[in-house]
Amino acid sequence: MAENDTGDSERRGKSTNMKNNTKFIVCLTGMPGSGKSTVAQALKKKGFGVMTMGDLVRDEVKRKNIEPNDMNLGNLMLNLRKQFGPGAIAHLILNEIEKREKEADAPHKIVIDGVRSVHEVELLQTIGRVRLLAIHASAGIRLEHLRKRARGDAPLNEYEFDNRDKRELGVGISEAIAMSDEILSNNDLTIDQLKEKAFEIVQKWVTEYCSSSSNIKC
Repeated sequence: MAENDTGDSERRGKSTNMKNNTKFIVCLTGMPGSGKSTVAQALKKKGFGVMTMGDLVRDEVKRKNIEPNDMNLGNLMLNLRKQFGPGAIAHLILNEIEKREKEADAPHKIVIDGVRSVHEVELLQTIGRVRLLAIHASAGIRLEHLRKRARGDAPLNEYEFDNRDKRELGVGISEAIAMSDEILSNNDLTIDQLKEKAFEIVQKWVTEYCSSSSNIKC
């Protein structure tokens, strides 16, 4: 077995030792600027615990005293995957979930914003029921969204935007999108419409899961 595979196996073993595996996890995937964060924050207001993979990478950048620009964030993400395997960023999420498990009111319904690969989904499946929602938007709309967001790692031009897309595709996001349970197009929606449609999809999943399981807190 390859070293990276061994690392993922060890982390999967660790994750099954958490307090329970009755969580309902909504993974949001999609290309940069498609609207994932908008959906995540809307679901947070509905009572979901929200964790953002990009935020955990940004925390790692700060811990290493590296400037949090797009190039440094991307390089760190790739280096973590190279060192710890393709599920490395999901391992950071598992650590965060484990920390929250110590809280009395730790949420059992969780949204993971920014899933980029099937390996990450498989790792999250070790601690709960996972549903994958892909948010789709055209390149022009996504670039506009990223510019309006005006975050430090936002692309300054189309060249940087294209490079970011290539990096995301290189870590397997297209496969994650292809295996999603549903794809929500955000090309012609208002923000309120996007939030409403996403919640309808997720609420349907929650209802189905609650009716089939007596363990989850619905």
